[in-house]
Amino acid sequence: MSKTELTELIETPVWELYQKCSRFMELRGIYTDTDINGRMYNGDQLDGLKVQGIEKIQFNVIQPIVSHKVSQITSNLFAINFSPDNIENVEFMETAQKTCDLLNKKASKVFDKDMMDRKIKKWVKKAAINDEAVCYVNYEVDDDIFENEIISKNDIMYGDENNDEIQTQPYILIRQRKSVIELQEYAESLGVSKADIINIVGDKDTSTAAGLKAKDEMDDKCWLITKFYKKNGTIHFSKSTQYVELKKDVDMGLSLYPIAHMTWDDEEGNARGVGVVRQLIPNQMEINKTAMRRALVVKNTAYPHAVVNVDAVLNQKDVNKVGSTIYFQDMGNTKASDVFMHTTPAQMSTDSEKLQTELITYSKDLNNAGDATTGNINPESASGKAILAVQNAQNQPLTEQLVKLKSFIEDIARIWFDYWKLTPEALKVEVEDTDVLTGEKTYDLVSIPTYIIEALSTSVKVDITPKGAFDKYAQELSWENLFTTGKITFDEYVEGLDYDAVMPKPKLQTIQKRRQEAQKQINQMQMQADQMKMQAMEAQAKAQDIQGMATYGDSMINQYVDNQAAI
Repeated sequence: MSKTELTELIETPVWELYQKCSRFMELRGIYTDTDINGRMYNGDQLDGLKVQGIEKIQFNVIQPIVSHKVSQITSNLFAINFSPDNIENVEFMETAQKTCDLLNKKASKVFDKDMMDRKIKKWVKKAAINDEAVCYVNYEVDDDIFENEIISKNDIMYGDENNDEIQTQPYILIRQRKSVIELQEYAESLGVSKADIINIVGDKDTSTAAGLKAKDEMDDKCWLITKFYKKNGTIHFSKSTQYVELKKDVDMGLSLYPIAHMTWDDEEGNARGVGVVRQLIPNQMEINKTAMRRALVVKNTAYPHAVVNVDAVLNQKDVNKVGSTIYFQDMGNTKASDVFMHTTPAQMSTDSEKLQTELITYSKDLNNAGDATTGNINPESASGKAILAVQNAQNQPLTEQLVKLKSFIEDIARIWFDYWKLTPEALKVEVEDTDVLTGEKTYDLVSIPTYIIEALSTSVKVDITPKGAFDKYAQELSWENLFTTGKITFDEYVEGLDYDAVMPKPKLQTIQKRRQEAQKQINQMQMQADQMKMQAMEAQAKAQDIQGMATYGDSMINQYVDNQAAI
């Protein structure tokens, strides 16, 4: 298609809105910040620096600081827990509890299948580097498949860039870089006319793509824009390229935007927040500059400049070669020092080294990533308790980010629940069971009627619980103490354990079932024994009755005989 023909095409309303949002993001420097933050983290910190005679040196303190913070926040695994704690209807409580138990099993399956633990680490890293982490929950109801997509900060646009609350946004745009062929095939599957399909063309617009490498493409691609907005109490969406509408005003049936985000730190009037890297850039640049200045001084000191009389030196090209012999013209009584000498550069102040060390140390300490926190300390100089105390104290500031992360995961879980309400008739949940006799695992599909999920939606509570080894141990120890002190039974103890507990709940359930089966057999045997005893007692009673009747009969006969004899 020619350029003239393209200019005659009308851009879609969604595309015009996208252009408006994109211009605002450029104005705020969001695209530029993303590139800079990424380069600073990855160690490409001297891009564009033009210096002569100075080696490009950098000490990347940003990456270890970010890595430490991310690892601290994501050191524990997390589990989603639905509970009916907010339900006031007592009659519905038992059904609600059973439903929540099944939903927790469903959430655990989704969590594992979509490798959420790995994605959570990526989201936290994105928030630390580029201020914000975004999750787009894409769900195929018919196939019962969740895809929790990691969206770049550059690829999401808010109707109100001053508001960090996702669910109160007037609209949200998500853009995806797709191949033209892929989109044309997608459009055809949707029934888009061939006349419109040919207007899905490449745009070469990669200047705002996140990451320097993403700006280079092999295939012909273009942007696919999805607009989410609320209408009549539910979420609607439209999909469009620059000139073609693929989907228009589709009611998703959701009450929540299928999008969750986490900001590292809040910033007034900024929906994106503030990350770790941006605040470290000034110190990082000064560290690098100081290192380069020191290197220049060391170079000049170690290799002073030669000053020569070019008319007297025969082999001028060897002047700067280490260990070379310098040949002079016969100049009579002229001294070599008069022909050849070295400059004596000024020595560097020790304050330079001190400044560089202090910048690195302060940058780490002020970001709670000092040597004591990261474990990079001589154990001989401090006790283990002292080191642990310092680590705990310096990790406290990360509590806010941990709270933000938990809230982020809870938001994702609420979106899952919102999707589950749309399931036709009933939601299928796979439940694992173990045969008591063989130990073989079996899997059954249990159906949760959609109307029960809908009834639960107004009062269900979503919690995110840590799954670290210590947290598991502490929780299980509490249950164990309740059991050993006689406050709960063995059955209640087993019921209270999580399925992924250190104390293997499935094995305890197997023991529990075996005990139940054994007790059932004992009860049956006891019943049989009781029945046999009753039968024996009844037989004995009958025998006694017969014996009594026989005795009575004998007495009557004897009496009759006596009477006859008397007559």
